[in-house]
Amino acid sequence: MDYALSGSIYTILVFVSFIGVVIWAYSKKSKNNFDEAQMLIFDDEPKTKSESKHDKQESKTDE
Repeated sequence: MDYALSGSIYTILVFVSFIGVVIWAYSKKSKNNFDEAQMLIFDDEPKTKSESKHDKQESKTDE
């Protein structure tokens, strides 16, 4: 196997991997995970009193 063939195989492999990542990133199955990860930065912020009351009311209705 010469360098041209191995370079071509490598290029095709990287291209197929790139297409796989793009399909995964834009799939509807991944949207929930990305939405959750998007909000992680706000998890450590202290909640105000009105927000904590609202969260308690939501948790009671969810049960």
